[in-house]
Amino acid sequence: MPSATTRIRIVEKADTLFYEAGFDATSFSDIAAAVGISRGNFYHHFKTKDQILNAVIRFRLERTREMLANWENNAETARDRILSFIQILIVNRANIMAYGCPAGTLCTELAKMDHASQDHANEIFVLFRGWLTQQFMLLGSDEQAGQHALHVLAWSQGVASIATTFRDEAFIRREVAEITIWLDRKISQLNTRLTGD
Repeated sequence: MPSATTRIRIVEKADTLFYEAGFDATSFSDIAAAVGISRGNFYHHFKTKDQILNAVIRFRLERTREMLANWENNAETARDRILSFIQILIVNRANIMAYGCPAGTLCTELAKMDHASQDHANEIFVLFRGWLTQQFMLLGSDEQAGQHALHVLAWSQGVASIATTFRDEAFIRREVAEITIWLDRKISQLNTRLTGD
């Protein structure tokens, strides 16, 4: 297979293994076996595990940007776009119950290791925070837009963590409904403030 294709497959398989087994627990051999290549061929593409980690983080950031762009193109309102973010908990519920949030679990693991790539991994949350802040600003929030964005992020991360612990799909659906109610209440408050009604 072409070299570029092999590299992409290595990154994709490493992404899955880092999510399902953890970065520290995943070896070069695990990734090579998943891709179906020799270790020698593997080293042709990546010399260290940290190089793979950074490639995986770049891959995740790229996919996240594509997802946000897709929501921008397909959702008519800022409310719909925020709901797309919240609904990730339901769309990905099977994986979340089994392995947690991909961004959250990696950031937590790297933080425990005091890993040099920790800040790079955190960029996914920075991206989400900035995007959510922008959506709340479009809804009419100004000084509190960033706080609302962090609230949604924290709430969704908490749901993902508890969902992994108890593997309770009904809990996920209830919490998504509660976040939606909270969002609509905030929108109503913003509309009242803007119209003076």
